[in-house]
Order: sequence, then structure tokens, then C-alpha cells
Amino acid sequence: MEKQKKGYKRNGIFLLYILLTSAGFGTAVLTNLLVPQNAPVKFRQYILGFSGLQFQIDINDAYRFVLFGLMLIYTSIGIAAWFRKDKRKKYAKNAAFRFALGIALALWDITGTKYQLLPQPFFPGPAQIIEAYLADGAYVIQNTLYSLRLYFVGFSSGVLLGIVTGILIGWFPKVYYWVYPVLKITGVVPAVAWMPFALTMLPTSFTAAVFLIVICAWFPISFLTAQGIQSTPKQNYDAARILGGRQLNLIFHVAIPHAMPDIFTGITTANAMAFTTLVMSEMLGQPGGLGYYINQSKVWSSYYKILAAIVIMAILFSVINFLIGLVQKRLLRWQKGVVR
Repeated sequence: MEKQKKGYKRNGIFLLYILLTSAGFGTAVLTNLLVPQNAPVKFRQYILGFSGLQFQIDINDAYRFVLFGLMLIYTSIGIAAWFRKDKRKKYAKNAAFRFALGIALALWDITGTKYQLLPQPFFPGPAQIIEAYLADGAYVIQNTLYSLRLYFVGFSSGVLLGIVTGILIGWFPKVYYWVYPVLKITGVVPAVAWMPFALTMLPTSFTAAVFLIVICAWFPISFLTAQGIQSTPKQNYDAARILGGRQLNLIFHVAIPHAMPDIFTGITTANAMAFTTLVMSEMLGQPGGLGYYINQSKVWSSYYKILAAIVIMAILFSVINFLIGLVQKRLLRWQKGVVR
């Protein structure tokens, strides 16, 4: 009976966390609906949908739709987490932040759109930012896909080159002697500093940008991979040799597995650097991409479009980091319960 009461209490508390999350976004919706529009903001009508299912909305309608979508997503996640203890803890831990996010959106809506207390046009409200997706939807998608193509070609090449270089430096003393000083000298130079040489030597601006992303990803990955290889305990090699392991076995079954945490630390660090280099290269000479879109919007002082591009960048970076984390969790599952 006592156990059943505790179960009811836990369920009731978790339900409060779900309601707390919904209350934050619900407050943002009510603020948008009930607070009068005092500032002279032009609410254009946009047609969405297909030929048979077209409907008109303005930026406030779209903003409320996004808020309802966020509320539905987080409520669904909460319901799914109800049946898993580990997920419940994580959901409950972030409930206060999600509530605060909803309140922040409500305040931003008041100060940026309803009353425009913030300096304009530099700090538009959330509804105005959504207008960029309504007005330039296809163009924003086109530039986003360009950025993703450039990023994945450059970053995947940088990861591969960095891991291979790190293994060679960490394992072979002669490679360390000749390559490591070059790595130390070139690694501290910002990748964008090589842009004039890349544009001169490489045939297209796309390949030049790929080169810059490869360079910025190569240094931290190769450095930390080499560090992981060199820090492998000698007794691990001795045990492998006793079991009949040859040099390739020692590299692939002892050194590289031991270096995996360092490799993923390098990949995570390189991801942030590569994303920064990607945007800067697009702003300085690419025919497309989110950085290019920001440059175009800056010329026309369309700051709401700049913020719209920044939101997409933040989402993309978070998703990519999440995917890297999933791969890391899968490959380093032996760490569970061993490290904090």
C-alpha cells in the first residue's frame, strides 16, 4: 500500500512537470492573443498549402502555430517519458527551463512586436522573425541545403583526415618527428586566414570553403587522436602481444579503442570550429548558404531575416551535436557506469 502511494505521488509530481512545460508556451500564446498591438507593425497575409488546401495566415497566426507545435511536441515527449524512469528524470530536470523559455518568448513578443520597446529594426519580435520563413521559405531552404552540403563534405573529410593523421603521428615515431611540428604550427592559425590562398589555388569557391573546413577540423581531431594513441598503457600492448596480436591488431584493437574518448572530444570541438568556418566562408565568397543569406539581408537591413538564419544555424548545430553524441554513446557504451 505504501509503495502504491509513493507511485501515485511520483506520477502526480511528473504530471506537474508536464503541465509546467505547457504553461510556459501557453502563456506565450495567451500573451500574443490578449495583449493589444500598439506598435505600427504591418501584418502581411501569406498563402500556404497546396492547390486544393490553400489558406491565408499572417505572422501572428504562424507564430501561434509554432507555439502550439512546441507545446504538443514537449507534451508528447513527456507522455512518452512517463513509462521510462531515466527519461522521466531528464524531462523533469528541464521542465523549469522550458517554462522559462515560454515566459521569455512572451516578454520578447511584448517588447519586440506588441510595443516595440527594443531598438528597431535590430531586435524584431518572434512573430516578425517567422515572417522570413513565410516570405523566403523556398530560398531559405535552398541556402540551408547548400550549407549542409558544404558542411558535410568538408567536415567528413576533415574527420577522416584528422583520425588518420592522428593515428600515424601517435603510432609511428618518424611520422611524429616530421608531421607533429607542422600540425602545431598550422593548427593555431585560424582557418579563414588561409582563404586568399585557397581561392587562388583551388578551382571553385566551393572547394576553397571545403578546404578551410577540412583544415579547421583536422587540427583538433588529429591532435587529440595522437594524444589518445600515445597515452595507451604499455600493459595493454603487452597483454595483446601475449595473446598473439601483431602490429595491426595492436593499432585497431588496442590503441584506437583506447583513443576513442579523445577522438570524440576532438570531433565535438572540431564541429563547433567547422560550423564557424562554414558561416564565415559563406559570408566571404560563396554563391549560397546561410552565411550568404545573412549578407544579403544585412545589405537591405532586414534584421529579422538575419535572426531567422541564426535560428536555423542554432537548430542545425544542436541536431548535429546530438547525432554525434548518439554515435559516441553507441561506440563508447562500455563507459556507462564507469565514468561520470
